Amino acid sequence: MSKVAVVFWTGTGNTGAMANAVAEGAKAAGAEVTLMGPSEFGSSRMAEFDAVAFGCPAMGAEVLEESEYEPMFEEVESSLSGKKIGHFGSYGCGDGQWMRDWEDRVRAAGANLAADPVMANNAPNEDALDDCKSLGRALA
Repeated sequence: MSKVAVVFWTGTGNTGAMANAVAEGAKAAGAEVTLMGPSEFGSSRMAEFDAVAFGCPAMGAEVLEESEYEPMFEEVESSLSGKKIGHFGSYGCGDGQWMRDWEDRVRAAGANLAADPVMANNAPNEDALDDCKSLGRALA
């Protein structure tokens, strides 16, 4: 049984709904899933999991949440090489540039992307939630 971490930050609940859908997909594929916030995760925990899904909404000028999520992600970035990774998040304005920038960082770190990133404009619709479940299955 594979172990999948779903590490997310949510302000309005939109990215939280996506995180739950990722977890649901991974569990349906037989994985053991741990949902957690950024304060509970770091590079020292990477070895505990076969795959990690990172979820964070776009904040400000399309960046990761800066007080908790970005510091955690910077700390784990050097531990991503060879790891099966997925990422997802919601946004309210802009065109998703934060996700493209984030994907570039994940690729540059040498991670193995399990699937394309999943984005939702504001609250995730059924298609976005289905994509999140597919991401979870791919990570499992």
